[in-house]
Amino acid sequence: MTKLPNFSSRAFFAPMAGLSDPALRLLCKELGAGLVVTEFISIHAVTAKAEDITKFIEFSEKERPLAVQLFGSDREKLKQAVKIVEPYFDIIDYNMGCPAPHITEQMACSALLQEPELTRKIFRTLVQSTSKPVSVKMRAGITKPDKWQTIAKIAEEEGLSMITFHPRTVKQGYSGKSDWSQIKELKHLVKIPIVGNGDIQTPEDAKRMIEETGCDYVMIGRAAAKNPFLFQQINTYFLTGSYASITPKERLKYFFKYLDYSNNFEIKTSLIKMQAINFSSGCPGSKELRTKLGKSNTFEEINELMTEFYDQLN
Repeated sequence: MTKLPNFSSRAFFAPMAGLSDPALRLLCKELGAGLVVTEFISIHAVTAKAEDITKFIEFSEKERPLAVQLFGSDREKLKQAVKIVEPYFDIIDYNMGCPAPHITEQMACSALLQEPELTRKIFRTLVQSTSKPVSVKMRAGITKPDKWQTIAKIAEEEGLSMITFHPRTVKQGYSGKSDWSQIKELKHLVKIPIVGNGDIQTPEDAKRMIEETGCDYVMIGRAAAKNPFLFQQINTYFLTGSYASITPKERLKYFFKYLDYSNNFEIKTSLIKMQAINFSSGCPGSKELRTKLGKSNTFEEINELMTEFYDQLN
């Protein structure tokens, strides 16, 4: 097992396809995220873009420690992909959680939860291909919680440095409640660090997950995408037992910072539009704003709409 880097916080920002872009990751890092992770990337795409990898996977040095998340089960391609990304990232994370059918049909991500022996070979390939720490993000099962204990033990046996566990099944998607008792069971099952993931909306949730499960870290996705200030709130709450609330106007100030950062990366307008909707969610008049944003086509139009919306807030 390779030693993990030092994390400044116990709260991590989750990788989310089409959402955790480099500008948002950088904002979350500045606001106190202990670790940020790239969107998941196919090992076949990595090997195809080998000569241009830092333009294909955009990131900032200010995001460190930074993990790259890979998926794919072709072990030769996996070995090549790890060698390509290794110089640029601090942790190699492996995705065994994505439930999307077009991904699982490739015998990748959550499909591997049913294949312990293939998973063992993949973990072994990962660890043997890099000097960097390797981690895995996984769900509890496909239609019911099964085999995740076996997969976790294999991860430990093969030298992985950390497990992120989202205790929902693939069938659940993001519905229902994540079963935190499974995180507690996992923490007792293996000795490597555990990151709990699922249903953290507030600093109180983050603290409760750590207290109830004993997990070492927590990972937040959708709630932090809408409110990156959540990391600062969590860190303050862990230290002092209280935290300051953030007003809609203050939250939107961070959106404009996100806009500023996005100029440094090749981020699609559709994604910037989605971030605008996320940051303004719950603000007075956000429904009408969402309709206007839906008709916008350029960075300038989004900026103008958000500026006008910001100026109208109390």
